[in-house]
Amino acid sequence: MPKCTINGTEVEVKDGATIIEAFKKMEQDIAHYCWHPGLTVAGVCRLCMVEIEGNPRLQIACNTPVTEGMVITNQSEKVKDTVRWGMDFHLINHPLDCPICDQAGECGLQEQYMKFGQYDPEMAERKVKKSKVVDLGPTVVLDTERCILCSRCVRFTEEVSKTNELRIVNRGDRAEIGTFDNTPLDNNYSINTVDICPVGALTSKDFRFRQRVWYLKDAETICTGCSTGCNVSVYYNEEGAFRVKPRQNDEINGYWMCDKGRDIYSFVNRKYRITKGKFGFKDQWEQSEPAEMAKRAGDKLKEQSKVGTGDMALVLTGQYTNEEYESALSYFCGDLGIKNVYHWINNPEDMDGFDGLLYRGDRNPNTAGLKVALKKHGVGSEWSELKANLDSGSVSLLVVAGPENNSVFPDLEERLELFSKAKNMVYMAAGKSEHLDNVTTRTYQVPMKVFFEKNGTFTNYKEMNQAVKRGATFVPAALTLSEAVELMAGKELDMKARPSREIHNKNNYQTLERGKL
Repeated sequence: MPKCTINGTEVEVKDGATIIEAFKKMEQDIAHYCWHPGLTVAGVCRLCMVEIEGNPRLQIACNTPVTEGMVITNQSEKVKDTVRWGMDFHLINHPLDCPICDQAGECGLQEQYMKFGQYDPEMAERKVKKSKVVDLGPTVVLDTERCILCSRCVRFTEEVSKTNELRIVNRGDRAEIGTFDNTPLDNNYSINTVDICPVGALTSKDFRFRQRVWYLKDAETICTGCSTGCNVSVYYNEEGAFRVKPRQNDEINGYWMCDKGRDIYSFVNRKYRITKGKFGFKDQWEQSEPAEMAKRAGDKLKEQSKVGTGDMALVLTGQYTNEEYESALSYFCGDLGIKNVYHWINNPEDMDGFDGLLYRGDRNPNTAGLKVALKKHGVGSEWSELKANLDSGSVSLLVVAGPENNSVFPDLEERLELFSKAKNMVYMAAGKSEHLDNVTTRTYQVPMKVFFEKNGTFTNYKEMNQAVKRGATFVPAALTLSEAVELMAGKELDMKARPSREIHNKNNYQTLERGKL
């Protein structure tokens, strides 16, 4: 654990750590473009210059290991002048398109120019023009003029995704990023290249021009796209959620996430949600508030339980929190005495699938938590038994805690057709579906909240518990599974005390607190 002194402050770092890692540990500013903690060192931008006591030459911090007693600074005039020259060189051919650049507001180039640049440019020659709006593949667009050849994206496809689609071609000021012939950037991790691009050269087709980032808030949560449980941030405002980006967690996802997981923001938005409670069946629905519908469903449950619970059944999906499972099983199995409980597995042929990096075939965030809860309560029957009972018409009331994200349930239509064979159904879910509205049995539809609207715990495939926290509320009247159970049990909720929808005007969140340039 060597100790060094950075800008007058002593710091201890792990053996083998580089100077730039020491700067980051101390949260000290240092200019850099090409270095990224999740990639190998390239040393091509030459901006992370530091002065080391006793060394006549400036050194790059990204590739220089810390040694015991090293005294380092990036505050000397010699370093500052060198960095300004380096930045001037990088920006010689950079286009002046900040007003229409999708990276504006979170651009490393802009931020570092204000911290370490602010020079008077001396370039008199015409800028070298390069291609704009280059289609690299299904998810990413390249603006070649903006690229400063930091090589982060190239190293990502070589070292992380190991798909090797990107390379640097040509020489000198003609050099640019490109794909190999007939090899588009088309892998399940491609948008990570957008995240790590420091200058807005790579942009996501899905997010491109949809929002200015200063109109967005972000909240930390867990990706619900599969059982890995990547740590992510969801970006949203009053209009809804717009994108998902990974957060560093070395134990789970490092710095990355898959492209499929980035789609989870879409199903939380109102246009994909059940917003009203419904009772009826195909073409004959009456609407009410979700809480009222949960109470009506509860009355039906109590009425049926007086007759007997032997012909009642409960279906659970791996999309709810541990706390919600406990509430549901305690009431339905404990208080009502339902013994026929079934796990709706949405991808049985590939539940153990794994791509070797992050993405898993189990497309649920909490399958592991559901299994633990079923075992704890001593329930859990084979799906074939439920099918046989439904086919025979012997199920009087079926309670279903359905999916948040319909897109990962390819068998949704088939299952709803099967569930319609019950005499009555209570269906609790977040995502609306035309197949649900076409069921032929009397059904109580109860709108549920999604992961981004509630607090709780998910257990990933490693059996690691991770907390999710409410970020925002898009459907205020929707219920958590625990709230729905309480209402069905006859308890009252203080609906005014529950989170309401955010204010409707669009705020410039990034400038609510003024700073100095």
